[in-house]
Amino acid sequence: MQATKSAKDPSKQRKRLHNAPAHLRHKLMSAPLAPELVSSKGAKTLPVRKGDTVRVVRGDHAGFEGKVNRVDLKRFRIFLEGLTREKVDGTNIFVSVHPSKVMIKNLKLDDKWRKAIVERKEELELPKKEKIVELVKKPQKKKAAKKRKQKTTTEKEVEERPQERSAGKSTKKKKSIERKKKPKTVKKTRSKQVTSKTRGGK
Repeated sequence: MQATKSAKDPSKQRKRLHNAPAHLRHKLMSAPLAPELVSSKGAKTLPVRKGDTVRVVRGDHAGFEGKVNRVDLKRFRIFLEGLTREKVDGTNIFVSVHPSKVMIKNLKLDDKWRKAIVERKEELELPKKEKIVELVKKPQKKKAAKKRKQKTTTEKEVEERPQERSAGKSTKKKKSIERKKKPKTVKKTRSKQVTSKTRGGK
């Protein structure tokens, strides 16, 4: 399959979405899983299928929960059981919802292919979780070692402080004795010579 470059032009993006093949349309119908399913299944998103229990998260029907009745790959919409509206003539029709506005609460795993996908994702997620657990445990040991070092340093400081104080007092006494011994130097003031200026010039 030839690799396609990402398009920045909105019209090109819409064209690619409109002309997308079936295998890409199926991926574009993916929705986020509930936090309970993320922790148990190891996957964050999966394509919505008929029979999945889903909860509407955004939009006018936010909070509604129900089973997926139909998946429309052409229009990129899903239809839920019980989510209907009444037309002017009195007939009830299903309200379409985009999969991005939905959160999957329960997966239907009757299909062996879908079950295999979920199991594969679980296996990929296990080593990541183990690494996270190891990283969480390591800093705790470092913290305990740091606390021990801090305790030893504080004990040493407590022992050294009285010695420093005594040393400081002795140095102060020595300085005061040296000041007393030094003779005071008398500064000689020079006498200013007063010159008398005469008007005659001499």
